[in-house]
Amino acid sequence: MNRKIIQTADGSTTIHIEGWDETYHSKFGAIQEAKHVFIANGLSLFEEQSVAVLEIGFGTGLNAFITYLEAEKKQQHIDYVGVEAFPISREEREHMNYVSALDATAYASVFETMHNCPWEAPTVLSPYFTLTKRQQYFNEIDYKNRFNLIYFDAFGFHVQPELWTTEIFKIMFEALQEKGTLVTYACRGPIKRALQEAGFKTEKLPGPPGKREMLRATKC
Repeated sequence: MNRKIIQTADGSTTIHIEGWDETYHSKFGAIQEAKHVFIANGLSLFEEQSVAVLEIGFGTGLNAFITYLEAEKKQQHIDYVGVEAFPISREEREHMNYVSALDATAYASVFETMHNCPWEAPTVLSPYFTLTKRQQYFNEIDYKNRFNLIYFDAFGFHVQPELWTTEIFKIMFEALQEKGTLVTYACRGPIKRALQEAGFKTEKLPGPPGKREMLRATKC
């Protein structure tokens, strides 16, 4: 399927998959969505000095980079694992403008390293942030009681409903520690029910620009 780099409403870029009419991030603002869903309604809940984060859909690296910037600002230790079955190309990565859009020129080399570092091995990006990228399908994840927080950022239910099933969310449930949290931009009824069937307690929250609601789920 054809893939095209587009600019979103807040000036940040994303990738548009034309055959699906699906984007890696919201057309209403890639950075705005990431900050609202994953930072404001996810990472900000955790005041602990060390937090383990699992990202479902590493994609462009935007969520990881924004989390890195938060870790540096708060001096919070982040153990970050990003899972991605189909990494973006070098050309696509070079067209992502997140460093400039986030006014983070001082950390341009970090964004490059996030994409260029080896898969399946931890890479220490700073005293506060360690990244491990894993190239695998989501149903192959086998962590147990490992993470405090999951960023669930898979492609939308309308194009890949198989990524939003009870079976997938049971894997997420097992990967989280007790009282762990999963956040996602999505808020469809079937997704909410699948999360609940997997054992999560769910709550609807105001969504990012362009989206009325999002979901947060807690491992009870």
